[in-house]
Amino acid sequence: QVQLVESGGGLVQPGGSLRLSCVASGVILEDYDIGWFRQAPGKEREGVACISGNHAVREYADSVKSRFTISRDNAKNTVYLRMNSLKPEDGAVYYCATDKRIKCTRGVVYGYYRLEFWGEGTLVTVST
Repeated sequence: QVQLVESGGGLVQPGGSLRLSCVASGVILEDYDIGWFRQAPGKEREGVACISGNHAVREYADSVKSRFTISRDNAKNTVYLRMNSLKPEDGAVYYCATDKRIKCTRGVVYGYYRLEFWGEGTLVTVST
């Protein structure tokens, strides 16, 4: 059974940075593509970024491209989301998710697929 645990959220001022982590257990992480998603209060969940198991493919939502970077360390079973130049509208609960059947594509970021395994999320608040 895949278990995902996110961490690294918190309160940050606009223009600041955070790095989120997603630690996986119960799997060999390199076998899984991983996505980051977020959901703000009163809004639908949206895709943020995804990364393939071998690092070769990375996709981003247009709203975060050039500000966010997804990376992974398979030896640590961890996927990261580095978020720079944060804006108030980036505030949300951030989730990592995976599904062995689904590979990282633009479709994952667009939310076309329902991934099987999800973490509990970590809250990011961007405010003065």
